[in-house]
Order: sequence, then structure tokens, then C-alpha cells
Amino acid sequence: MMSAPTPMGSPGRDPAQLQLARDIVLPALCQAFGAALARFDDALFDRAGNAGSSQLLFLDAMRELRRRREEIAGAFAAHLGHAWAGLAAGEPVSAELTLAGQAQDGLSLVPEHVLESRLAVRNFATVLLRDFKPVLARLDRRLGWLGGGIELDADRNPISPEHLGVAIHEAFAGCELAPEVHLVLIKLCERDMRAPVGRIYEKLDEHLAAAGVMSQMGAPRRPLAPAPGPAQHVPHGLDDLVEQRTASGFDNEFNDDEQAAPAWAQRFAARWSERRGHMQQHAGGEESPSGEAYSGQQGMLLEALHELLQQTRHVRDDATSAAQVAVGQHRPLSQREMMSVLSLLQATPSATLRAAIGEDGESLAQRLKSEVLSSATRLGVDPGQTRLDAQDEDAIDLVGMLFDVMLDERELEGRSRELIGRLVVPFVKVAMLDRRMFVQKTHPARKLLNSLAEACEGNTGESQAERMLMAKVEEIIERLVAEFNENLAIFLTLEEEFRDFLVQHRRRVEIAERRAAETQRGQEKLEMARTRAGAELDRRIGDATLPPAIAEFLRQPWQHHLTLALLREGEEGASVAEALTLADGLLEEVAEARRQIVGKPWLQAWQPMLAKVFASVGVHGDAATAAIDALHDTLQGIAESRPELQRALPELPQVVLPAPPAPETPAVELGSSFNTDDFDNADADRFRRMEIGNWLDFVDKDGKVQAGKLSWISPISSRLLFVNRRGVRFCVASPEELAVMVRLGRLRPHVDDGAFDSAMQGVLDRLDPGGATLH
Repeated sequence: MMSAPTPMGSPGRDPAQLQLARDIVLPALCQAFGAALARFDDALFDRAGNAGSSQLLFLDAMRELRRRREEIAGAFAAHLGHAWAGLAAGEPVSAELTLAGQAQDGLSLVPEHVLESRLAVRNFATVLLRDFKPVLARLDRRLGWLGGGIELDADRNPISPEHLGVAIHEAFAGCELAPEVHLVLIKLCERDMRAPVGRIYEKLDEHLAAAGVMSQMGAPRRPLAPAPGPAQHVPHGLDDLVEQRTASGFDNEFNDDEQAAPAWAQRFAARWSERRGHMQQHAGGEESPSGEAYSGQQGMLLEALHELLQQTRHVRDDATSAAQVAVGQHRPLSQREMMSVLSLLQATPSATLRAAIGEDGESLAQRLKSEVLSSATRLGVDPGQTRLDAQDEDAIDLVGMLFDVMLDERELEGRSRELIGRLVVPFVKVAMLDRRMFVQKTHPARKLLNSLAEACEGNTGESQAERMLMAKVEEIIERLVAEFNENLAIFLTLEEEFRDFLVQHRRRVEIAERRAAETQRGQEKLEMARTRAGAELDRRIGDATLPPAIAEFLRQPWQHHLTLALLREGEEGASVAEALTLADGLLEEVAEARRQIVGKPWLQAWQPMLAKVFASVGVHGDAATAAIDALHDTLQGIAESRPELQRALPELPQVVLPAPPAPETPAVELGSSFNTDDFDNADADRFRRMEIGNWLDFVDKDGKVQAGKLSWISPISSRLLFVNRRGVRFCVASPEELAVMVRLGRLRPHVDDGAFDSAMQGVLDRLDPGGATLH
């Protein structure tokens, strides 16, 4: 009989209703997993036929799954049963902590194939959480209400996709499978279990609603779209230390993703409209002609950029511009001539252009314009009788300045700088063919440049993953330079190919990021253990004079043993307490010996513990007995006032006590003239509240910017670990140290506009520094 739930609004534990829900959902989930498992045999056989040299791995996996089928299904069911038992007991189990297990204790690194498996089941959970978000939100509330008002979420709901992912991980954990086959099985689970799991969720939700469990709660309503408001600039205070993923538009024409303008363009257009209004009032309301017909806001933006370039050209050029030299006598190069010249430069860039790319001081735009005019002679064109068309010069100016900013402000050095520089000429061609590249954020050319710049930035090729990434970047750029004529479809093809490659690369980045956090955690635990062991030793012996054998024992094997016990068990571990008791007992016996207590069986009570300490430094059996005898004879010699009985410890193996971590090389050199106490406490507090996954921009002394992601916060020291885009640790700092960097202007919120948009913002700031828009 179904028990009556507690009155609505008064959640209370209802074991009978929970048990009924369990009987509905857990067998169904196990059946869905079993059905998927039964289909894996055929799926693996099909894959073996196309696996080439890996064929045997899939065939071996088929045999392994057949042999362990019941064990696999049992492990899956066991985890779900354990997670549900936690809910029934009022103590929900964390899926994340279960998945992490005990691997983070001690200093051992988790094997890479285990990390990949964990990442794969997290991806599995992400897909199901996205697909079934509404019903899962309702189940979180209903099950939490039945559990007595427990607040459930994806991590603690025992039947959430997170726990299903952990159950899948546990199910295959005992199988002998090649890593690549293991990942294929998890992907097959996602394919085969998604639909039945969704139906099970809906069935349970309907049952609970019919049983009166928060029955008034229907499907969540879609939030109303906010009313359009005025343009908003990107926040720039430390209250907004979160990557800006969206930007409010200033016109409804930008609401279509495929034609949307980037954030810098929206801000610039709003400011330019205001300035243009003032200019027209002073000029009697005359309109300036538009160079090219683009409708709506995009057309206005392109016109505004053209006007700004015209107004500032005399400042940027050493003499009159190439487009205006003897306009009356010189004809402009036709587009066909321009494209032919650019194609020549694309295939064989001149030495001077390559040099300009490698130098910080020279303007790429000026060098490009000179190269175009001088290279026209290769086509039989007299450079003395030709000039650049105004719009072509705009394209060269914008692209040249765009790459100037990108190469100056981003961490692009050596080979990375050279590869990105090879894109200059192809992007001038794109700008001439389709000026919308500058104002349309989904343009395939700018998307490709964003991805390539992200891959190159800070990539020194130190790791295998970095070298593989750079090799792919070089392959993509080589193909673009070789194949791009005037068909922009090549950008779409290459962008899709590179994006697929980045999916795999980012998986390796996530693994590297987890390793960085594990390494930092291990270092901090090591330093904490070392410091505590040293403090315990100093507290007990200080400046006291001890017999040499006793002092050597405490300073070497005992301190080493205590450090390892602290690492393994933490400060409250049983082995730690034993070691401290041993030291106190040993010192007490030294004190008794000095009081000439004769006939005492020295160290009799401490023999087992002493043997354990000597074993920790590699001294066993007779050698350990000899060492303990030396301590015994030393105490007896003191008690009987017979110094000749005292003996030194036998020679012990060389024990290298754990060394402190190497001093952290700061991501940003601050120089020697700053005060470490000069910071705003409010800034430090904001960093203490900063959430993992947020990004910041670190600015070095040369103005180069490197983005860093908060990957981990130490529970020991409260220091924050930041990794770069490849998951490599590059900054570990306290909230106070970060606040100092803010005060010095070396740290700022990160706005993820992409390399193209960030560089365009820099171009506008250089063209119009008085009206620079906010980053």
C-alpha cells in the first residue's frame, strides 16, 4: 500500500515512497544498461573490421565482455544501489568524489587511461544532462522532498547522469580493455542508453507527481526573453572576473547568430553613431557616401571604419598615402590586378615582408602596400603609373594593423609568430573579396584565425601534445596558402577540419589540467608534511644536547618516517600519532637514563615501533636489531655513567628527506619596486570567491597578454592555480598576490572575444585613442 506523503510544503522523509521509487527506477536503469551491453558484441565486431592494426584489441574486448558480462552488470547495479542508499539515509553520495576515489591521496599520479575514462563518462553525463534538463530538475526537487528536504543536484541525485556515468566507469573498471576500446564502449553507452534513460526519467517523474509528491510542479516554463535595452559595455571591474560569453547588441539586426556583429563592433557602432551625429550637425547635416552597399548595421560599421581610416591615414603614413599619390595622373590597380599581385605574394612572400612579420617595430600595413606596388612590375604593370584603390588600401590597412596588434599583444614567438604571419596576405585577399569579415563574428575566415591563434599562443612545443598541435597548425596553414585562390569555401573546410582536431586536443588539455592540479596538490601536501615534521622535531629537541645516536635517529629515520605518515594519512592519522608518541617516549627514557635509573629494560616498550621506523628507511631484520641495540646501549651507558657503552648508530641508507618545491616562477614578472602589501582587500576578497573555470588575463612587462584559467584552489594554502590554454600550470598565487597584480595593472578580467575581435579592438584603440572603447 502506498503511504501518504507529508503535506505539501512540509517535506519529510518517506521511506516507503522512496523504496517504491527505487523499485521503479533502478531495475529499469540496470535493464537499459544490460540491453546496451548485449549489443556491444556486434558493435565491436563491426569496428574490428575497420580497425586495421587495432583489430585484435576489439576482438579481445569482445571475449572479455562475454566472460565478465555478469560482473560488469553487477558493478553497474552496485553503484546505483549504493548511491540510492545514501539518499535513503539522508546523506546523498557525491558522484564527483566517488569518481575521484582515493587516487588523489598520497603522491601517485592517476594513470592516463583512467583519466581519459573519467573524462569520457563526464562527457556522457554532460550530454544527458543537456538533453533531459527539465525532467531532471523536477526529479531533483521531488526526490529531495521525499528525502526530508534534501537539496539535490546533478552531483548528488543518485539516478542523475553523473551517477550513471560513475556506474559505467565502475562497471568496466575491472575489465582488461585497451584504452581506445574502453572509450568506444562509453561512447556506445551514450548512443544506446540515451533514449531509454530519458523514458525512465519521465516515467518516474509522472509516478511521483501522481503520488502527490509536489504535484503542483509542472514542466518548467521557458523564461521570457528580456526586453531589448540600450547598448551595454563589457564590464571591466573585478566584480566581473568571469569570461564574457555574450554581449548585448545595440540593434535587433545583430540578434541572428549567423549575421551577428562582434562585441567590439557593437560598442564602436554606438559610439560612432553618436559622433557622426555631432559631425553632421556641424557640417549642416550632409551625409557622406558609403563606399559599398551593405544593408543595416553592417553597412554602417563598414562605412564608419572607412571614414576612421581616411581621417587617420595622414597620421599613420610617413608621407601622403599610396592611394592618393598623384590621383589625377595615376590609375588605381584593378581588383584582378590586385588579386594577382596578392596571389604572387601569398605563394612566395618577399624577404622584406617576412622580416616585417618577425619585427615588432615595423608596420605590416605600410610594408604590404609597398610590396603590392613593387610586385606589380612582375605582372608588367608600371608602378609609376598606378596607385591603390581607396577601398583596397582600407583592406590592407585593417588587415595589416590587425596582425600588428595580434603579434604585438599575444604570446606568439618564434615558429608560432612565423606561421600566423603567413596568414597576412590570404586575409588581405579575404578582406577585398568580402569586407563582412570585419563585422560578422561567424565568418569562417575569422573563426579559422581564432582557432589557429589559440593553438599557437604560448605554444613552445615542450610537450608531445603541443608539438602535435603545432604540426596540425602548420599543415592547415600550408594548405590554405597553397589552395586559396578566390574561393572562400576553403576557410570553411579547413576550419571544420581543425575544429575536429581541436576536440581531441582539448580532451588531452583537460587531462593535462587535472595532472597540473594533482601535481600542485601533491607539492603542497609534501611541503605541509615537511614543515609539520620539522616543527615537531624542533619542538621536542630545540637546542637540547642529546646523545649522538638519539639525535641522529630523530633527525633522520624518525623525521623521514613522520613526513611519510603525514603524507599518507594526514595530520590526524594513526601512524602520525604513533610516531609522535614514540619520540616523546624515547626522550622520556633519555631523561630517565640521565637520572641514573639502573636496571631498567631500556626501549622494551618501543621495540615494534622502532622496527617500523627503521623499516621506512630500508633497514630490516638484523640491521634493524643492531640499530635498536645501539640506542639501547647508549641509554644504558648514560644510566650507568659508562660512556664506553654508548654506541653510534650503524651506517644507515642515505635517506633523502622530501625537498621543498622549487620556488614558483611567477607568470608575470612584477619587478623589484613593488610593495607586496599594496593591494585592495576588496580585490583579494573577490579572488577568494572566484569560481573554478573562470579566466583572467595576465599582462607581462612588455604588454603581452596570456589568458589563464582558474583550475584549482588549494584547501591547504588557499592559493589559486591557473593553467594556460593547453592545461599547463603557469601561475600559482595567493589572493593577496593577485590583488597586488591588479593594483599594478598586470591582471585584468578576461573577455573571450577571440583573437580576431581582440585585435580589432586594439586596432580601433590605435586609430582613435581618445575614444578607445572598453575591453
